[in-house]
Amino acid sequence: MDSSTIGQRLRQLRLARDLSQADLARQLAISPAYLNLLEKGRRTMQFPLLLRALELLGADLEQFMAEASGARPEDALAHLLDDPLADTLALDEADLARMRAEPRVATTIAALFHLYKNARAQLDVALTKLEAGVLPPMGYAPGDEVTDFLEAHKNYFPELEAAADEVRTRAALPRRFPAEALAAALGDQFGIAVTLAPPHGSSSVVRAFDPQARTLRLSTDLSDQALKFQLAHVIGLEVLARGGLAERLTAALTPRHGETPLLIRIHLANYFAGALLLPYGEFFTEVQRTRYDVAKLVALFGSSWEAVAHRMCNLGDPRRPGLPLHFLRVDVAGNISKRYSASGLRFPHGHGSCPKWAVHAAFMTPALITKQYSQMPDGDTYFCFARVISQPAAGSLVRGVNYSIGLGTTADNARHMVYADDVARAGDRAAVPVGLTCRFCERTDCSQRAAPSFKFAMTVDENVKKDNFFSPLVEADRSIVAPPGKKGTP
Repeated sequence: MDSSTIGQRLRQLRLARDLSQADLARQLAISPAYLNLLEKGRRTMQFPLLLRALELLGADLEQFMAEASGARPEDALAHLLDDPLADTLALDEADLARMRAEPRVATTIAALFHLYKNARAQLDVALTKLEAGVLPPMGYAPGDEVTDFLEAHKNYFPELEAAADEVRTRAALPRRFPAEALAAALGDQFGIAVTLAPPHGSSSVVRAFDPQARTLRLSTDLSDQALKFQLAHVIGLEVLARGGLAERLTAALTPRHGETPLLIRIHLANYFAGALLLPYGEFFTEVQRTRYDVAKLVALFGSSWEAVAHRMCNLGDPRRPGLPLHFLRVDVAGNISKRYSASGLRFPHGHGSCPKWAVHAAFMTPALITKQYSQMPDGDTYFCFARVISQPAAGSLVRGVNYSIGLGTTADNARHMVYADDVARAGDRAAVPVGLTCRFCERTDCSQRAAPSFKFAMTVDENVKKDNFFSPLVEADRSIVAPPGKKGTP
């Protein structure tokens, strides 16, 4: 029984109950777009979701499977028994006779057996990884704890905002200022002496702070923007240490890893640096005025692209809220080194990411801002834009640093962004089909797939080839038979 048959029968039941797709989708806690894909057979129906749908529609599972099958019980049994895995059922002639006598039972067992095969294949993959000493994707690293901590606070910390405003006011800092002004504030307000010096030999250390000696050494290789951020970070460390602020902010934290509290302290100091260099009130006003034009904001505040993108994710003041954004930073190999999501977009953990994302496509046109609507398999659509940031070393990009910085929000919020103005959105057809990562993507016809999906049993057929080797063969594909005499032709 293929996905299109199940989807078609589900649609018939929904219409018979006079329910719209939106009504049923809401009760199933999925998007109407995803339900539409299920009904059209373009997505595989997961068994728990099917059970929930049948319960809501007041339909019996056994009857549904029998009616959706449309095949004779003998055909369903023959298809089941042809599968080598069916040997594990140890059916004897008496069992087969009873099943033939109950047509609905036969078709239901055949359908459930197909669903079981998919689940078994996914479990086998997970067990293989465990036996090899490789943790499955449910691993929870210190970085994941930090991300969860930030998202739990909606990446907004009013105490740090207030402390940054106080430092800025006492130092009488204008909107744009040189690094020397911040170094002076460090000395005047915190008694820290700042020195600039060339790096030692081949060392890549750019900041060395000694809290006891009250000295801060910074590398002369840093740009003015980077110098200001490092100076502001050290001020943030001092602010967090005073009056137990760091302890208060993390009081509810129960870390699983010993490194997590220190990592959170570093992230909070970085947050403070952003608040000091890009004060909430002024920054929020300009973000609204420019409609999230990162390039203009960089020029207005004398900051960097990455710092501005980061700061736009901090606009969580309930009185002056910004758009719910997602942010990520990737390198040319696709490694995600920074990520945050308030838009609902999920990020993969340790399995690569979808090459169709705008943040990866940006490397193809590094001089331009890449912009696109992206649609996930469940139908949720986002507007994303990205730009490549490069810092050559010794005249070489390979020796230097190259990152793509991506930002985005839900498609409904795209109208508030200047970068979406010239991107046509003629319904979902204009959106680029994307996924989370190949290993967990349920798309059956992606030309860019780099690995088989855990969501489908591994299928190999020497006579049938899709445009991508790793795309799963589904029932609809098997109906296409090569003409006689051309068997095995690629």
